[in-house]
Amino acid sequence: MAPFPWMITALLLLLAFASIQSSTCHVVKGSVSCLDCANHDDLSEVNVLVKCYKVNQFATTTTDKDGSFEVELTADPSSANCEAQLLGAPVQLCSYKKTLVSKIVKSPDLKSYTISTPLAFFFTTCPSKTKLASSPSPSEASTPTESPNTIVDLPIPVEWGLPPTRYYIPIIPIGIP
Repeated sequence: MAPFPWMITALLLLLAFASIQSSTCHVVKGSVSCLDCANHDDLSEVNVLVKCYKVNQFATTTTDKDGSFEVELTADPSSANCEAQLLGAPVQLCSYKKTLVSKIVKSPDLKSYTISTPLAFFFTTCPSKTKLASSPSPSEASTPTESPNTIVDLPIPVEWGLPPTRYYIPIIPIGIP
């Protein structure tokens, strides 16, 4: 009867280890920042998507009050071409294209992963679309100009339902052969 308590202990240990799954998770840590907010504004509930392209895996998370986020991935971000992207918030956010998406890289502590470039957005103001499409500097945010020689805008009655003539290719008939 001496082996009976030993067998019960071994059986309990076996059941305890059977419920543990042997999957490795990779932690991605990062933060978002507001370009036009005060230093102590609440940056919580900003949605961030982390997507790995080679394994077709994605995870979403929301930020904390200070703008930081943390998400676990089963794929290795260093070999799966992963990116983090701003998705949105309860209110509309504006952002530059280059601050919307960031590559996932190994962090300096080598225990987790982080974003390579900062994810940033505007909270209270939204710059014009020409500024958002080009870059943050006002000197590069110019509107496209068109030559007055290429614009032909003839008046067309609205009842006809045609677009303005400046969208047509100008064809001038010479004659019928």
